Amino acid sequence: MRVLHLSDIHMRPGQRRKQAWLRDLAGWEPDLVVNTGDNLSHPKAVPAVVQALGDLLSVPGLFVFGSNDYFAPTPKNPAKYLYDKGFRTHGTPLPWQDLRAAFTERGWLDMTHTRRELEVGGVTIAVAGVDDPHIDRDRYDTVAGPASAAANLRLGLTHSPYTRVLDRFAADGYQLIMAGHTHGGQLCLPFYGALVTNCDLDRSRVKGASRWGADTALHVSAGIGTSPYAPVRFCCRPEATLLTLIAAPPAAGIPAARSDSRTTASSVR
Repeated sequence: MRVLHLSDIHMRPGQRRKQAWLRDLAGWEPDLVVNTGDNLSHPKAVPAVVQALGDLLSVPGLFVFGSNDYFAPTPKNPAKYLYDKGFRTHGTPLPWQDLRAAFTERGWLDMTHTRRELEVGGVTIAVAGVDDPHIDRDRYDTVAGPASAAANLRLGLTHSPYTRVLDRFAADGYQLIMAGHTHGGQLCLPFYGALVTNCDLDRSRVKGASRWGADTALHVSAGIGTSPYAPVRFCCRPEATLLTLIAAPPAAGIPAARSDSRTTASSVR
């Protein structure tokens, strides 16, 4: 099964290259689209997001929102990311209800504090999601409990990969957790990597696939956009990732996966 992971689009009106880049992703022909939030950076960006996703909205899709679906980014000293004390300043409220309506009207499923079972291409998926831990909106108890052992794939969704959420998904038997938020570090150093993850996840897992415990895989997207107040990436290209999930032997537990990431620094700004 081919799963397209999108995250951190951070759309603003007039970003035509980013919109065209996103529209082209439909050519990858995924079986499922997973969007892990932070779609917006402007109150008038909902139409641009919907137009950019285009034909992908006709593909089965799952989503959770991030802080920048609820509130616009705010100016801040970038150095604060190096010593985050957990204090959050919310910006202008964003029209997340309009974005949610646009997604659900096309058939995408809002997984915020929800558990569902669905079938995609003959694969039964047990999926659960939480709201954004970065702004303390996660309420894992609303979805707590063992994931269905009968499902072919047990999938957990969160925007921010905070360890408290990852631990609970893993304890409940989810085989794959998908998240965004980190921007892959956004500013990385050669031979060192990301300086920060913008959460309590360790730097080694700031993007890409890794293991979380013995029986759970984690995929963190480096994301597509940036805050308008820090519109720079260094040694960390934007990306959308196509994960190809392959059934593992019953004893293995975790489905095998390989990924292709479409990355280009210039065409998605």
